[in-house]
Amino acid sequence: MIDRIITSGTFSLDGGTWDVDNNVWLVGDAREVVVIDAAHDAAAIAERVGGRTVAAIVCTHAHNDHINAARDLAALTGAPIRLHPADQVLWEQVYGPEVTYEPLADGEKLLTGGVALQILHTPGHSPGAVCAYAPELGAVFSGDTLFKGGPGATGRSYSSFETIIESIRERLLTLPPETVVHTGHGDSTAIGAEAPHLEEWISRGH
Repeated sequence: MIDRIITSGTFSLDGGTWDVDNNVWLVGDAREVVVIDAAHDAAAIAERVGGRTVAAIVCTHAHNDHINAARDLAALTGAPIRLHPADQVLWEQVYGPEVTYEPLADGEKLLTGGVALQILHTPGHSPGAVCAYAPELGAVFSGDTLFKGGPGATGRSYSSFETIIESIRERLLTLPPETVVHTGHGDSTAIGAEAPHLEEWISRGH
C-alpha cells in the first residue's frame, strides 16, 4: 500500500542552493497509485509505478525539490498535478504560468487503490503546504511540515514559525498517536513520538 523512493537533487530558494535527498511516496494498490512529491527524477518514479495508473501527482508544497519532476511525470503518466493554490508564487518560480495544476482544497479526499487520502492544509513551511492523511493505513504524509525531531524549516521566504506550530498543533497532533508520519526527507516517525516535544520546539524557536 505504501512505497518509498529516495531521489537526489538540489533545493534552491532565496539565492541559495543545497543538495537534498527527497522521499517520494507511492500510495495505492497493484492497479492504481497516487504519487506524493515528484522530486528530481521522473523516470525513476515512473519505473517504480510500472504499469499502474497514477491517479494524481500530489505536491505537499511547491518548493522546487518537491515539484521539479512533476511536469515530466505528468507527461509520462497522464496524471493530473495537484497543489494548494496558496503556493502559486513558489510554483511559478519553477514552472512559470505555462505549467498548470489542479487546485487542492483543505478537507478534500483523494481515492486511489481503495485508500482515501484526506488533504489537510498545514501552512507554515510554505503558504500552501498540505499533509495527506490516510486513516485506513494509520499514516500521514507530512511533506516538510513535520519531521522526526521537529517542524520543517521556516527561515526562508513565504514561511512562518508561528504558523507551522499552529498547523502541527491543530491539524497533526490531534491525529491518533500511533499514526505513522511519512516525511518529505529522512526517516519516518509517529505522532505520539513527536507530540510531547511541542513546547520544547516553541521555546527554542526550532
